[in-house]
Amino acid sequence: MARDPGRVLIFDTTLRDGEQSPGASLNLEEKLAIAQQLARLGVDIIEAGFPFASPGDFNAVQRIAESVGTPEGPVICGLARAAAGDIKACADAVAPAAHRRIHTFIATSDIHLEHKLRKTRDEVLAITAEMVDYARSLVDDVEFSCEDAGRSDPEFMYQVIEAAIKAGATTINIPDTVGYTTPAEFGELIAGINAHVPNIDQAVISVHGHNDLGLAVANFLEAVKNGARQLECTINGIGERAGNASLEELVMALHVRRSYFNPFLGRPADSTEPLTGVRTEEITKTSRLVSNLTGMAVQPNKAIVGANAFAHESGIHQDGVLKHRLTYEIIDARTVGLADNRISLGKLSGRSAFRARLEELGYELSREDLDDAFARFKELADRKREITDRDLEAIVSEQVQQTDEGRFTLKSVQVSCGTGLQPTATVTLLTADGAEISEAAIGTGPVDAVCQALNRLAQVPNELVEFSVKSVTEGIDAMGEVTIRLRHQGVLYSGHAADTDIVVAAAQAFVNALNRLVSGSQSLPLHPQKAPLPQLGDLPLADRPRV
Repeated sequence: MARDPGRVLIFDTTLRDGEQSPGASLNLEEKLAIAQQLARLGVDIIEAGFPFASPGDFNAVQRIAESVGTPEGPVICGLARAAAGDIKACADAVAPAAHRRIHTFIATSDIHLEHKLRKTRDEVLAITAEMVDYARSLVDDVEFSCEDAGRSDPEFMYQVIEAAIKAGATTINIPDTVGYTTPAEFGELIAGINAHVPNIDQAVISVHGHNDLGLAVANFLEAVKNGARQLECTINGIGERAGNASLEELVMALHVRRSYFNPFLGRPADSTEPLTGVRTEEITKTSRLVSNLTGMAVQPNKAIVGANAFAHESGIHQDGVLKHRLTYEIIDARTVGLADNRISLGKLSGRSAFRARLEELGYELSREDLDDAFARFKELADRKREITDRDLEAIVSEQVQQTDEGRFTLKSVQVSCGTGLQPTATVTLLTADGAEISEAAIGTGPVDAVCQALNRLAQVPNELVEFSVKSVTEGIDAMGEVTIRLRHQGVLYSGHAADTDIVVAAAQAFVNALNRLVSGSQSLPLHPQKAPLPQLGDLPLADRPRV
């Protein structure tokens, strides 16, 4: 991808770094759904995963490269440590994409060299040159990262960057791996690289950063002012610890304040040309999809995509907005895809109208999934007077979350509770071989009783670590979305479901989590067209790279 000093590239790492959020593990179908939506959003690069980590990760990256990496689509990127096995696995995984990239890295801070790598600076320089050269022999587009750049000696980092570019790196990434720097420091770091690396004009400067001090977005915007032209970010800012820089905040800051940023990109201040290629009207839809599939709710006061981002409670604010929206709103809600979401679909609507509306919302389902989603829609329409786009999104998100490798299917759930009564639940499941099993249990409440009964039926050791409920829309007949997270052998598995009956939603979410636990504890096959790679490891999320 050619360097364009007047444009900022958006590198989305939701499927790699974002998935390393505790409990945010995604299955293959969920990753494909998010990748397809990221392509609609218009991101320039999708970092689809870390192929060497496991056969499942390799398979996911390869499938995304096949289905999303079209000639008119985004660059499909995979992460690799500066090691031959990692790089070869990455090259094989992204091979089906029309535009493919290998993103390799090694640490450059003295604390990492001494305590993690146990290598000298000269050894790191040699590894950088050798591994970047190897990656470049496999693909034309190579990104190199100086891990923990924010705590690295700049003079040494200049040498590493120069060596990486000389070996063939086309993008140089500067990660604030632990979220340590401040905007002024980060801006100076980028400016110093531009000033002291003699061949920096042959590569795009990228930035990656975490939000441990709440400064990631501010750091990135300062980096843009000092020459960075690629931003590595995630939807909703998800990621390890406090998360990554938030894509929607970065894109909208550059959109709303482009008259401020234009001169830094060599443009007239009054230029109205967009600074990124992101289709902002897809932002809200993408945010909701990622939130639903990862089970990570967006806080109400989250910038751009939070439920309160365009809400006005103060009488003074309400009065001002009614007179002129610009008095208290700097963004038109329609710019990020928010609009009146009432639609005319109801219990008399047919399959064609249902499918057409889903396509308008950006969802493309297989015939089987469409049939299942339509059945759920008709069932909901019998119970709920008005169906909204949010209801449809909840139905489709739950459909996508179902795993084909599920051991259990919820057949029925019945609870008894109330004042003076001991909460009791009776649950019936269908097993993979068609057997019907039932169990009753008591609990501190109806949901607890349901979970107790399900655990007795499943007989899979686990610990319930999170139970959250939120309303999809307003009203007494609103669908309730339930997210459940279970811990098994140190790994978190999430389940998500929506229903107008919150107890039913809780039961289905628990079953979904149990199915993911069962399938996740089994080794996943590689893509059938690809022979297993003998060097592939099986790294748990906790041990994956912290670029």
